Amino acid sequence: MERGETLHLPHAVGKGASANRIGYLRRVPSVWCCSLAAGAVSGILIVIFLFSYLFSSLFFSPDLDLRQSRAAQRWGIGRVVWIPYARIFRHRALSHHIVYGPLTRILYLGAMLGLVYWLLLRYAGYRAHFPFPSWSVIAAVVFGVYLPNQIHAIADKLWTAVRRH
Repeated sequence: MERGETLHLPHAVGKGASANRIGYLRRVPSVWCCSLAAGAVSGILIVIFLFSYLFSSLFFSPDLDLRQSRAAQRWGIGRVVWIPYARIFRHRALSHHIVYGPLTRILYLGAMLGLVYWLLLRYAGYRAHFPFPSWSVIAAVVFGVYLPNQIHAIADKLWTAVRRH
């Protein structure tokens, strides 16, 4: 490839928009159809997986470590919650790790929501009770959250490698 030549890839990524340009919304129906065709997963678990997948694709991006990312902008006024996260995590470091990246966001958001929940209940004079969901529901949520994050991290690494050459 010569200098100045444009690289044309199907669903090309770049300029910080890798996850958005890959077409994550087109992959969701195929996952849903494969799950239904396999008959191995109940309908409610598929819905939980799809909701988790879409939420993760749109609002739980590894780019939350940037203060002005599309994912942060989608949170609206709630993006102030992610300002400390962006200060703690350097862009494309731990937040983009395939395993630890989503885990950092899950723990961070869980801690924030848990604190708010606890404060509200304590202020109202109630004891906080956290019901534990079934393992199949936890698995559906984890797969739904992790899959788009893995795709995003891999796309970023590929795009960086393509730009370097």
